[in-house]
This record gives sequence, C-alpha cells and structure tokens, in this order.
Amino acid sequence: MCMFCAAIPVTAATGAALDSKQRHKHQAQGRLSRRIRPIPLLTVFAIVLLMIGSVFFHLKFLRFG
Repeated sequence: MCMFCAAIPVTAATGAALDSKQRHKHQAQGRLSRRIRPIPLLTVFAIVLLMIGSVFFHLKFLRFG
C-alpha cells in the first residue's frame, strides 16, 4: 500500500477523534457546538488532497502500485 493510500484512513480517524474531543469539550462547558465545525472541513479537505495525490502517484508510477 502506498503512503497516500495508507494515510487516508489515518487522517479520517484522526479528524473524527479530534472533532469528537472538541464536541465533548463544548458540551462540558455548556455551549452548543456550531453547525459548521472547522475540524471536519479540514479533514475532508486533507482526504481530498490525499486522494488526488494517490491518483497521481498510481498513474505516474504504475510499477510501484
């Protein structure tokens, strides 16, 4: 598995864990979490970039994939 393909699930899990931690912190403080949160948006952006990198890597270097 290439580094891009391996990094996609790690990024998703890390983003979900950070978002969960932030939501629990806001609930403990008695604040409502905002509708649009920055961590899931950044996670999706990072996953899209990793997928683009993966496609480029697998098309450019077919013998390694």
